Amino acid sequence: MSLRACPRLVSLEGGEGAGKSTVLDALVAHLRASGAEVVATREPGGTPLAEQIRELLLDPRHEPPAPETELLLVFAARAQHVREVVLPALQRGAWVVSDRFTDASYAYQGAARGGDIDFIAELERRVVGIEPGLTLLLDVPVTVGLERARRRGGADRIESEQEVFFERVRAGYRARAAAIPERFRVVDASRPPAEVAAEALRHLQRQIEAAA
Repeated sequence: MSLRACPRLVSLEGGEGAGKSTVLDALVAHLRASGAEVVATREPGGTPLAEQIRELLLDPRHEPPAPETELLLVFAARAQHVREVVLPALQRGAWVVSDRFTDASYAYQGAARGGDIDFIAELERRVVGIEPGLTLLLDVPVTVGLERARRRGGADRIESEQEVFFERVRAGYRARAAAIPERFRVVDASRPPAEVAAEALRHLQRQIEAAA
């Protein structure tokens, strides 16, 4: 079973402090200004049940989940998200802009945690079944991203990981982007937010034209 590419599904990926929220707001505003219906969402999360799973995953007060537990919880939340939010929106012709999607599992649970990539791919095929038409990888040096994240305060369980963990995340993302150049666009997110958003909007506009 192969994945179905969805031209109107746009995902934002990147490590901590990459500036995904700022870019997401810019993309959503651009699409709405064009008259399109847009659903802005996030992973893990996006539905009441998936948000509860997110809390279980990220709350440092809970016992640390085993890597396999983390992976399966993420995909449980994703399954709910896809069926309750993403697919219904796409079926009615809306655009969906998601802060993270399945590529995050390849980077975090795969590259960083050492999970079985083949198993992640099997879960992606059987549980998700779709992939974005455009994925923007907001790439930023780990030290820069972590400094930004720390300024926000209140680090969750993932954000509290060691720097080497995030180096593996970044390497995993970059390897995936290199392997799927037809879908990924790598954006240098170390620049000022306005420059990053402007480049992201250029990529989005090309996707809008391709999806028309």
